[in-house]
Amino acid sequence: MRVLVLGGNGFLGSHIVDELLLHNHEVSIFDRFVNKDYKPVENVHYYWGDFSDSMLMAEALETVDLVIHCISTTVPSTSNRNPTLDIQQNLITTVNLLESMTSAGVKRLIYLSSGGTVYGSPKQLPVNEEHPLNPICSYGVVKVAIENYIGMFKALYGLQPIILRPSNPYGERQGHAGVQGALSTFVNNTLSNKPITIWGDGEIRRGYIYVKDMAVLCRLAADSTAEGIYNVCSGTSHSLNELLALTQSITGIKPNVTYQPARAFDVKNIVLDISKAKQTFNWTPKFTVEEGVTAFYKSLTKN
Repeated sequence: MRVLVLGGNGFLGSHIVDELLLHNHEVSIFDRFVNKDYKPVENVHYYWGDFSDSMLMAEALETVDLVIHCISTTVPSTSNRNPTLDIQQNLITTVNLLESMTSAGVKRLIYLSSGGTVYGSPKQLPVNEEHPLNPICSYGVVKVAIENYIGMFKALYGLQPIILRPSNPYGERQGHAGVQGALSTFVNNTLSNKPITIWGDGEIRRGYIYVKDMAVLCRLAADSTAEGIYNVCSGTSHSLNELLALTQSITGIKPNVTYQPARAFDVKNIVLDISKAKQTFNWTPKFTVEEGVTAFYKSLTKN
């Protein structure tokens, strides 16, 4: 299968590319720049440019069976600073992509949405895909809007989409600037003796998913004929304080933690129901959070 991975040099995209190549798919990558942690791969065709470049996107779609969309220029903690920019860079460009796919006759799309922000404050736990969507940050609002446009293009133009809603992916090649990826930031900052900022009392609970488990699900989705919306998570939840304790246990170093006042856009407690993805794709996360963090820690110390 010929697969175009948008953001294929990024954190999630690069692992998805590795998994697709492992199973003999023909892969192209559309991205803005080379990732220092992910060198160019042999037998992969690269399209270098901005996501908004409609001419380059049209060229990239010419010989494609499936598009996997991993691009986002914002994260939940920064999206509210400039919602207009979030709309311009993520919503409008994705609608342009859908129009380009329609013109090129490309029907299949896997879109990486968000399981951590689209639901807002949950009414019940665990949260399944039928839960109302009530995002409380611009990142989640834009993700929901993109999902709705995907639904429109499915109804009007025969798009065949799979929407994956991952909850807090973490692991190798994730940035460590502290704005996204609590687990990766905790481990990296602890090893580097850098401070860790916790917003609130640290009792916020989240579900997490190790990036290699996420990549396997994307590949299984690509190999399937399924459509629809699917949560992606380890199936368990952990508080930030529990993750700090886990980080100390694995690294043998006590993290340098500062607690700051809680932020209004942080959902206090959410874990996703992943039974639909497990049943549809015959997929089960291989890594517990403890195993995933240990693997990530070993990769950092090895390098």
